Amino acid sequence: MHRNNDPNPFDEQELNPFSGATGISSKSRLPPLAPEPPGFSQKHGAPVDIPLDTMNDSKKKQKELSAWEADLKKREKDIKRREDAVMRAGVSTDDKNWPPFFPIIHHDITNEIPVHAQRLQYLAFASWLGIVFCLKWNVLAVTICWIRGGGVKIFFLATIYALLGCPLSYVLWYRPLYRAMRTDSGLKFGWFFLLYMFHIGFCIFAAIAPPIVFHGKSLTGILAAIDVFSDHAVVGVFYLIGFALFCLETLLSLWVLQKIYMYFRGTKN
Repeated sequence: MHRNNDPNPFDEQELNPFSGATGISSKSRLPPLAPEPPGFSQKHGAPVDIPLDTMNDSKKKQKELSAWEADLKKREKDIKRREDAVMRAGVSTDDKNWPPFFPIIHHDITNEIPVHAQRLQYLAFASWLGIVFCLKWNVLAVTICWIRGGGVKIFFLATIYALLGCPLSYVLWYRPLYRAMRTDSGLKFGWFFLLYMFHIGFCIFAAIAPPIVFHGKSLTGILAAIDVFSDHAVVGVFYLIGFALFCLETLLSLWVLQKIYMYFRGTKN
């Protein structure tokens, strides 16, 4: 039995496009569109927050790398310059040029030592000149003591210290350091550290002057100065000056050792 009010499911329904939004909403049941995920179908995605600390760290690392590269290029240029000086035809890089009035050694820090190491080399050179001056003053003070009746043996010992100490200190530790700075040789640095410790030990021994050889009067240390001062005040003053010189040389040598060790560790790391 058919009812008049029931719609026929097989009848076509017409939609009038000019009937307004009410007709469309009542006749069509289109599901709503799902929202699209941001950042895939759209042109511009959501902004990404980058921490400022990370950006600062990256800039800092970039600056450190740039400084390291600049320092590396500088050292390469210095090495190239030294190699060119060595390979230059007809020019001897080990010619004797110091001291100027009577050349006996080769010494050219300005042209052969890298710029960043020249200050250390000058300090080491001052240390070598210091031990030379200490030994010469030691000869002078002991000579005065000999004239005042101290005996000729202490004069001969002081002369032997000076004749052997000056050239041996140059050959054993200053020249290896000079070549180590020029060629950046780890072996020469090790040789310098080993023998420079003996140099510091001798300076400490001379500053004390224990009564081992001829009551210690062959060295102008504090114990010898006290012993001599009781007999001759003038000789005692010379010995006290010698004691002060050996103390200054010891302090300077310890400072040089520390600075060069820090330089060596910095270049090899």
